[in-house]
Order: sequence, then structure tokens, then C-alpha cells
Amino acid sequence: MKAIVICSTGMLVSVRDLETNNLLECRIRGKLRLKGIRSTSPVVVGDIVEYEVDDIGQHVISDIHQRDNYVIRKSSNLSKESHIIAANVDQAALVVTLFSPRTNNEFIDRFTVSCEAYKIPVTIVLNKIDRAIEKPDELAEFKHIYNLAGYNILEVSATTGVGMDNLRSFLGSKVTLLSGNSGVGKSTIINSIIPSADVKVGDISSSHSKGKHTTTFSKMFTLEDGGYIIDTPGIKGFGLIDIDTTEICRYYPDLMKYSSDCQYYNCTHTHEPGCNVIESIKDGLISLSRYESYLKLMEEDDKYRK
Repeated sequence: MKAIVICSTGMLVSVRDLETNNLLECRIRGKLRLKGIRSTSPVVVGDIVEYEVDDIGQHVISDIHQRDNYVIRKSSNLSKESHIIAANVDQAALVVTLFSPRTNNEFIDRFTVSCEAYKIPVTIVLNKIDRAIEKPDELAEFKHIYNLAGYNILEVSATTGVGMDNLRSFLGSKVTLLSGNSGVGKSTIINSIIPSADVKVGDISSSHSKGKHTTTFSKMFTLEDGGYIIDTPGIKGFGLIDIDTTEICRYYPDLMKYSSDCQYYNCTHTHEPGCNVIESIKDGLISLSRYESYLKLMEEDDKYRK
């Protein structure tokens, strides 16, 4: 029997049967768990799985269908190599804020690189826009950086309702991964779109101006138009994995746009003469912020350190 995973807490997995639409609790077959040894969990939200009923009447996941794509990062668990956040998504919505808390541009770039690597389109959802407009220069600079990089930005305020209709239209009938740091308002956004979800909303730490974790595991919610939102725990960092250093530029659309005119076909865009990417930065065609985050990713590999 076939089902889609809507929540996974490790030991137990909640699924929705794709034929009956029934919600079921399953456990993971032991042999299947071994297959996921490189990941913190072999089964993640969005997975299409096969399940069966065992001899004692329990539902057991027996197989996982091949994933179309997934969003992955380095795991904070030192005994594992990676953490797959969700699988089989149509698009990603990265929720960011310019104030309370401030989303680091480097985090945004790492997230977009990971999604680009698996051909998952990203839209930036700039929440708390009611506060951001109080600092027009900072708002304009942020929009310039990511519009120049080719990313669509949806300006919303989940508390006042500004821009929420545009966000609902964007979600449509697709499977959307909703991600971001803690405190950026993911839970408030989901409660605004799906009031019955009743997702717990956390506070902002007064001492650090950072959000506190409220979501502890990923969960899929059904939209009225037939789509899904995958809510994820707040992510502090986003370490890249399974991406070769020589290919990082491929996942910066703004750098790739100008790299074909570099003097050398294998240009790393770090120091080579005749690098059109570096010239494009000087001409204001690529933001310095994006280029600096690219260099940091390159420097994580010893062979590119000077």
C-alpha cells in the first residue's frame, strides 16, 4: 500500500494513504533503517513509501520510492553525515526577516545553493515587512542583492495580513517547503493560511534578538487548493553536503550568468586573470555580498585556500 509521509519523529512515522486518504502511524522496518545510515533518518516528510500490516497488526514501512529531489544539510549529530529536511518538493519558500531577528545573508545563500543543486526553485518570503519599511535603506539594499541574483521576493506581514494573499497564490496546489531561522514567523504564517493547523508560536529572546525553537520536527499540512506546506524546525546554520567545490558556482545563478565569458574554462572566480565574474562585480552586475558568501564556501575546501 502506498502513502505519503506527513510527519516523522524518528521512531514513529505518520503517513497519509494515497488511496483512502486515511492517516496512519507506522514504524520503520529494521532493515530499512540501515539503508539510511548516512542520514539522521531514512524516512523524511514528503517521501512516498510502501507500507504493510505485520503479524501483530502494526503498520510497517517496507520501502521508500525514489525521491525526485530533497533538501539536505550537514547534520549537527556528529554520528551521522547528513540531515535530509524534506523530499519531493515542488518549491521552497525561505522565510527571512531584517529585524527581530536579522537573517544572515550567508545563511540565505547557503540555503539557495542547496536548493539550486537539486533544482528546487526558491522564493524569498520577507516577513515582518511592516517593520522593515521603517528602515527603507536596509530594505532597498536587501531587495537589490536578491533581485540582482534573480530571486523573487514576496513581502508579507503575517501579523497584519499584508501580502498574505500573494503568498497564498504562490503556494497554490504545489508542495512547498517552508524554512528559515527560528523567530522569523513561519508558525504565524502557517496559522494565518491554515487556522486549523494551530502551530505553536514562539517568542523572541530579548537578550539575543533570536527566535526560540517551537517546531521540533518537520510536518506536512494540507492546503485548501490541494497543495501542501512542509513546516520545518528553525535552522540556525546550513552546512552544505554532497556538493563538489568546483561546482558551487553553478548554483549561484548570478555568477553563472557571467562566468561563460571568463578567460579560462575552469576559472574558479577567485584570482584568475580575465575573470568576467570579478569584472561584473566591479560593474555592479553582481552584488559583493553574494560574491563574499561564494568565497567563504570555496574556502571551506583546503585546495582553494591561499
